[in-house]
Amino acid sequence: MLDDVKNSDIDKEKVLLVGLYGLSSAKFQAEEHLEELAMLTDTAGGITVGRVLQQRNRPDVSSYVGKGKLQELKGQMKALDAKTIIFDDDLSPTQIRNVEKVTESKVLDRSALILDIFASRAQTSAAKTQVELAQLQYLLPRLTRYWTHLSRQSGGIGTKGPGETQIETDRRIIGQRIGVLKSKLEKLDRQRTTQRKSRDSMVRVSLVGYTNAGKSTLMNALTNSGVFAENRLFATLDSTVRRHQLNNHEILLSDTVGFIRKLPHHLVESFKSTLDEVREADLLLHVVDGSSPMVHEYIEVVDETLKELKATKQDRILIFNKVDRMNDEQHEMLRQEYPDAHYISAVRGIGLSELEAAIEDRIESQYLAIDVEIPLHAYKAVAFIHEHAHVDSEKYNENNVLISCKIDQKDFKQLSKMLDTIEYSIETR
Repeated sequence: MLDDVKNSDIDKEKVLLVGLYGLSSAKFQAEEHLEELAMLTDTAGGITVGRVLQQRNRPDVSSYVGKGKLQELKGQMKALDAKTIIFDDDLSPTQIRNVEKVTESKVLDRSALILDIFASRAQTSAAKTQVELAQLQYLLPRLTRYWTHLSRQSGGIGTKGPGETQIETDRRIIGQRIGVLKSKLEKLDRQRTTQRKSRDSMVRVSLVGYTNAGKSTLMNALTNSGVFAENRLFATLDSTVRRHQLNNHEILLSDTVGFIRKLPHHLVESFKSTLDEVREADLLLHVVDGSSPMVHEYIEVVDETLKELKATKQDRILIFNKVDRMNDEQHEMLRQEYPDAHYISAVRGIGLSELEAAIEDRIESQYLAIDVEIPLHAYKAVAFIHEHAHVDSEKYNENNVLISCKIDQKDFKQLSKMLDTIEYSIETR
């Protein structure tokens, strides 16, 4: 399959994409996966000029596609004037070396491509540190291959960040650099933890979802925050947190990096401190591109990534975005399968007021209605209640104050600890 190349794409790096289908995946799924790989290639600054799908039950150990197909790839590369081959799976150093030797082309696997995109998109010190650490951890077992590979590279996809500086390094130096980066991330993590503690009194809501599902667009629609949003994969790398006032509650809404199929393990590990916003959230808003034919796979990928992050205990609201792009059949099928989900268009503002009401309902479900009677001298506890609870009534007598209020369960636990050494009474309503 030869892709159309526009005049504006002439100077871009020409790329041939390669994938497999067989026992574990159907052909249509493999085609969708290559479509996603083409979007990743575009994000990285390349142009897809051809796609190759091979039917195999398992990848060839030495060359991924086998000797015969490898010769075909060599011919296609010359015919398309392509310089780079990108595979939809991770390759072993041996596979990369053998494919390079036969095709005389630059060879990247899916992880290398994603890491390259992250390197080009990282803006803050934390993101740059996290990406560099992931790249070096990816590079370490492939060091021998990269020495010869990079000596003839002059730039392009797969060469951003620390990769292009590693020609004259060895494992010891890389190991030392990894240690420095981990130490730096630990320091940044402590700073983030301090920042989060200062926000403990507020309900934290985090947007999660497959990359390009529209999380940043939804963030902007709800908070008018001007968060960068783009119709490309991985438009957002750094966490963004904004205050947002609902009818009865003020929340902290966070947006962070999107998930993707086969997200490199080293990248997940490096970004865990950034993703603490997800792990420590009180409520997760799982945003899905409802117009995509891969909607079920997107949901599964996000669920699996949340398990890897150990973020499965939080309450969750499922949101199908881009309802304006769905046809009637898609819409009806999803509503039957996910009757409790919310259907919105962040771009057009469809369904946002209903979503905000649902968020408030979930928050309210975590509240307890209590009557608490405490001594007047326990002024700190009284102040805590006024700061963290919704006070319905307050009555004073000679020695005590009786407060009727609604309070979040986590704040109720903290209030109970404050009153441990004081005689008091609490009744739930």
